[in-house]
Amino acid sequence: MQGFCNHRPMGRQEKRTIVDIANPPQCGGCKTFMTNCTFAEINSALREHERFAVLGHVRPDGDALGSQLALALSLKQLGKDVRVWNEDGMLEKYSFLSRAELLTKPPSVSEDVDVAIALDTAIQNRLGTALEAIRSAKIWINIDHHPSNPGYGDLVYVDPTAPATGQILFELIKNQKLPLDRDIAENLYVAICTDTGSFQYSNTTARTFEIAAELVRVGVDVGSVSQQVYENFPRRRVELLRELLRTMRFEGKGHVASFRLSLKTAAELGVIPEDNEGLIDHLRAIRGVIVAVFFEELADGKVRVSMRSKSEKADVCAICQKFGGGGHTLAAGARIRGTLAEVEERVLKAICDVVDCNS
Repeated sequence: MQGFCNHRPMGRQEKRTIVDIANPPQCGGCKTFMTNCTFAEINSALREHERFAVLGHVRPDGDALGSQLALALSLKQLGKDVRVWNEDGMLEKYSFLSRAELLTKPPSVSEDVDVAIALDTAIQNRLGTALEAIRSAKIWINIDHHPSNPGYGDLVYVDPTAPATGQILFELIKNQKLPLDRDIAENLYVAICTDTGSFQYSNTTARTFEIAAELVRVGVDVGSVSQQVYENFPRRRVELLRELLRTMRFEGKGHVASFRLSLKTAAELGVIPEDNEGLIDHLRAIRGVIVAVFFEELADGKVRVSMRSKSEKADVCAICQKFGGGGHTLAAGARIRGTLAEVEERVLKAICDVVDCNS
């Protein structure tokens, strides 16, 4: 078991430094279990304090939102005062989640809390305005499964072997006998289901299926949840896919596939950021493609780059780290300053330096 903790931008508790924040854990081969605290230590912090802020990353996915709501609901059953903040608020597609109304955008005036909890957030600044909403916190807790997480916070629990942060939270809740009811179970199930590609990705383990079964026994309606997650898209999302496929290009004898979304096209279609989620899988599903890339032009002069890989030899987390991003070996991203054309060329070259584009 390897423990790590490094620079803490917030929090008062002094801890040892084992990993330098300037050189975070590398993605490739980062399969070891990493933690510098126990579930019991996290449980003590949860039970001993009263005011909590449960935070998630910008452009949240099902794992972030489901994890936030699940932990918040468990804390509320303990009688705690809980805020659940995300810069984007609750996404339209996940508004069916149990007690979704609890998750809101952060307030404009920052607040004091006893404990701030960052979930599923590899880099602390990816909390965005949710981070700015915390004026002070006695303790920062960091629970995550991204191998690129440098270990910020006072209590850090990062397990890169877990397929979803939701799975870590389930283990925490069961191990420490925290409240677990149907609403909490549904949020955990969505967190795990979405981050495993509906239990299809290689990070899915026997334990993942065992946990899913336990959540179903608690009351999760698998059919209903699956319909909401996978069969309830707005028409504009399909129209977006049609436009993206028109920009599709291949590099390296078909090993690298990409498409791009300009601000102009997004405005014309009236799409919102959450409409993009999962569309990259259409590229990854093509026979012969090893790495799929989605380039999205942003209003701040940057390009959001999402990468997916079908081979651990093509470590997209390591590639994204070269551009200031991170994630997992098979799924990662970055935000890179430049025009769409400039970023496309730079990123595709970096990918072809890793993927054999000549065979």
